[in-house]
Order: sequence, then structure tokens, then C-alpha cells
Amino acid sequence: MAVAVIMPELGESIVEGTIVRWLKQEGDSVKEDEPIVEIMTDKVNTELPAPASGVLQQILAAEGATVLVGQELALIASEAEARSTGVSPVSLERDAQATPISTPPPVTSVGFYGGGEEPATVAPPAEPAPPPTPRRDGQTRTGTGRPFISPVVSKIAQEHGISIEELQTIPGTGTGGRVTRKDIEAYLQRRAAAPQPAPAPAPAPAPQPAAAPVQPREGEEIIPLVGMRKVIAEHLTKSYQTAVHVTTVIQVDVSRLVEFRERNKDSFQQQYGVRLTYTPFFVKACTDALREFPIMNATLQDDQIIVRHYVHMGVAVALGAKGEEGLIVPVIRDAHKKSLVDIARELEDIATRARNKTIGVAEVQGATFTLTNPGSYGALIGTPIINHPQTAILGTYAIVKQPIVINDMIAIRPMMTLCLSYDHRLIDGMYAGRFLQHIKRAIEEFEFFR
Repeated sequence: MAVAVIMPELGESIVEGTIVRWLKQEGDSVKEDEPIVEIMTDKVNTELPAPASGVLQQILAAEGATVLVGQELALIASEAEARSTGVSPVSLERDAQATPISTPPPVTSVGFYGGGEEPATVAPPAEPAPPPTPRRDGQTRTGTGRPFISPVVSKIAQEHGISIEELQTIPGTGTGGRVTRKDIEAYLQRRAAAPQPAPAPAPAPAPQPAAAPVQPREGEEIIPLVGMRKVIAEHLTKSYQTAVHVTTVIQVDVSRLVEFRERNKDSFQQQYGVRLTYTPFFVKACTDALREFPIMNATLQDDQIIVRHYVHMGVAVALGAKGEEGLIVPVIRDAHKKSLVDIARELEDIATRARNKTIGVAEVQGATFTLTNPGSYGALIGTPIINHPQTAILGTYAIVKQPIVINDMIAIRPMMTLCLSYDHRLIDGMYAGRFLQHIKRAIEEFEFFR
């Protein structure tokens, strides 16, 4: 029996995903635990492994399809079973398309043609009624046996919007039941005194036609906004509309940090098995500052401020060779309890697994503060957007040698800009400034190993 590839439950809040691409095609041999399909959710992109070895017999969910948790994505058959099948699903589909499809019998029409094997001929319009016949006494006969209507009565009826049908319901006191002027005037008085029925509800507005799809012009490409990119757009729009963003900027002299890294990066990797980058120092300095300034680590919920005395540090990681695959924020949990070496190890691990799309949903949830490092690709300054519902986000930017004044003398120093965006509903400028000064002092005085 073929083994089904099932859409797994990737997290408590994940109920569906999107097939990004199949890493294997129908007829390809697969090995157990070998990645065969990439799934995109609103939290992470991940590659699903094959549940068994064999041949990918049939793909049940095409690329771009949205699939639910528990849904079958593909079937994997043993090599013997695949050979015995003989015809691949792709061939079957091609044969089905090549088979001529007989034309169904004509559908019996009910509304327009009255029903029958052949459409019935539309009945010609009825002959118009003969015009009223004028009489010598000034009255009018309709030619249908109706009572006579005098010109005076007809004029009054027209002035008051009385139709012929309504006029025929008025009891007439004239000869042969003819409606007289007194009859129609009495009828109008009775109608005016009677309670008026409630006006009929206005008809619902006609639905607006759907907007025509955008057609690309020459040299353009249309890419649907789906999956992670769509979630990022919605999340950041909500954050920008909710929080009152303010950004404060400060410069830091990173001479001691640069010198330490250059002197110890090789020995650090040999001793601890992990590369020594600048980011762990920024995470450590920021974490220590959050313990001193806990409102930076808080959340505003309704009329309550939830202050956290622990730090789950989210670190933004760009995906794709050029960052075109979106942004993910893995979390270093309980960063306040970890040493610089622990942070360096965990940071490298979660960043690698995020880029390889093997990180779990739980590892990108629950951050209390976010650090983003645009300086790694040369950015000098920016205004990061708060990761809602957090209160602030710190951006660390490129280290660049600059001339600065020290003791009234010009010196060349490696300088870095820190940009702190924060929610002004909770945090004032002075509090934010002191928080940045705490980080600045930790880096410039190199307090990491004290």
C-alpha cells in the first residue's frame, strides 16, 4: 500500500499552509526523512520529510495550493508497486484530456422557452387592445365591456396617480355603474384619511462588479501577495496603525568591541565551536538594559501595562540570498539567564535553521523585544517598525570609521548607530534616551566579561 504524505500540525495556531514547491517530482525516488516539499505558513517556511522510502507516485496538492492540517499531499509507493502500476498519474491526466468528450443533450429550458426537446418559438406579442371608441355623449367606451369613464373623471384620476385598475374598484353612482366626479372626489377624501402603508424597503444596492485583474505591461511581472509576505504586510500595518512610533538615534564608539573580535575570533571558534560575530554582544547589552528599564519590555493591553521581568529576545533574520523571501524572527528564550557564549551558540543555531526552513513554529513565538541588525548588509541608519504587541525594537547599524572629537582632538574611530523605535504611549523620550545610554556604556566600556 502507498504511504500518504500528510500535512502536519506545525503549531497550535497553524491550521493551513501553502505548497511553495515540490523538491521531488512524480516518479522520483525518495528516501525516508529526505525533504520532498516546502510548506509556507504565516509563521515559518519549512521542508517536510518523506515518511517512507520509495517512489513519489502521485502529487495530490499542486504548488500554490492551500492545504489544511491532516490533508494528504502526496502518495509514496514502493518501487515494486510503482512498476506494477505502469501508468503515471500525469499520463492518465494527459489521456483523459485527449479523449473526446461527447456533447450533452440540450438542457430543457423552463423560463424562456417553456420546456421541450427543442427551444420553442417565442410567442409573438399580443395584439394591442382596440382604442377607446368615442361616443356622442362625450363618454368613452373601452371596447372591453368596462363602464364608461368621463373625461373629467379621467383627468382627476391622472392628476392623483389613480390607475385604470384602481379606478374600476371605485363604486360608481352614475348610469350603469359609471364613476362620477363626486364618486372619485369622495374616494380621494377617504384615501387621504386612511393610514398609509409603510413604504416598501429600498432595494438592496446592486453588487459592484469585481475589479478586473491587473494585467502586466511589457517588462512587468505580477507576483501575488500571499503567505509570509502577506502576513508581514498585515502585521506591520496593524503595528504602525496601533503604536505611536517614535525613533531615537545614538552613536556608539565600538573601538574596544572591534579590537576584541579581531583578536579573538579564531580562538573563540576553536574553543566554543561557533563564529564570533557582533550580534551576540548587541543582544547581551540590550538584554541587560531591559532588566534595568522593564517598561521597554512591556506590552500595553487595553488599559493595563504588562511588565515582564524576563527577556525573550527576538532576532530578525532575512531569508533568501537577497532577502527576497521575507523576514522571520526566531526567539532566544530567557536571554537574561544566558552568557555571551550561550547567546552566540543559540543565535547561530536558530539563524541557520531559519534560513534552512527547519525551524519550528514555537521558536518564532513569544518574543518580548526585538533586535534587528541591518548593519550586517551595510545600512547606516533606519527607523525600524515595532513588532506588535511589543513596545520597542532596537536596530543596530553598520560599523564605519569616522572622524570624531576626543579631548578637543580629531580621532578616527569605528562608530555605529543605534536606532530605537518605541511606542510613545508607554515610553517617553527621556526613558528611551537613558535606555540607549545604558547600552552605549556597556559597549564602549566593554562590560561583557565583568
